Amino acid sequence: MNKKDNIKNQLTVLKLAAIKDILDDTLIKAEQDKISYQDLLDDLFNHEVKIRQQKAFKRRFKQSNLNKDKTLENFDFSFQNSLSKREINQLLDFEWLEQAFNLIFLGPPGTGKSHMAHALGLKAIESGYKVIFISMDYLIKVLKTKEIIKKSQTMFNKLKKADLVIIDEFGYLPVSKAEANLFFQLITDFYEQTSIIITSNKSFSKWAEVLGDQVITTAILDRIMHHSEIFNLTGKSYRLENREKII
Repeated sequence: MNKKDNIKNQLTVLKLAAIKDILDDTLIKAEQDKISYQDLLDDLFNHEVKIRQQKAFKRRFKQSNLNKDKTLENFDFSFQNSLSKREINQLLDFEWLEQAFNLIFLGPPGTGKSHMAHALGLKAIESGYKVIFISMDYLIKVLKTKEIIKKSQTMFNKLKKADLVIIDEFGYLPVSKAEANLFFQLITDFYEQTSIIITSNKSFSKWAEVLGDQVITTAILDRIMHHSEIFNLTGKSYRLENREKII
């Protein structure tokens, strides 16, 4: 066995597959361009790290349930002027996520709440965080059936391991008192441990109507709002406005 084959075997044992894939071409180029040993090693390991980061991003994105098209770059700040690029860009250092702070986006349907939640989730994934996007309706189903349905148990486990959980469309459908209790238990588990983004078309004063119990609502809001930043989105529906332009 020659030295190059031995190196490839060692790369296999060390699970450095990306380096192994480019080794032949890189060695040829290094010899032709008279690249130093230090630069050669730097190129090889940079490639390995880059490939691993790409694979890790793909895994996190697949798990997240996020929409890849709802990016921050695609968000129309000129239409939704109750949000500014500056205040959103300040969130991209993810200090709030490191401290398990929450973000709450309130406003009428079509004002960009879900889009912004997706956009911040995608940026968080790019920065290496585990993110799960889930509608309030599906979340309740998961909480109710996690003991009897494997798919629900799997999703529940993902929620508990996430750095950021995005709960979309809170308030569109009312929940029973039993369901509200399950939601309260989850929020209690997340409190000061996991960051949450919530989008809702209901003001806080209306949350008791959704949850059906003022005491539980107060307890939930107390935990969510203790460390949080609240964004109130206003204006017309972006979807309806653009549909009218097309018509």
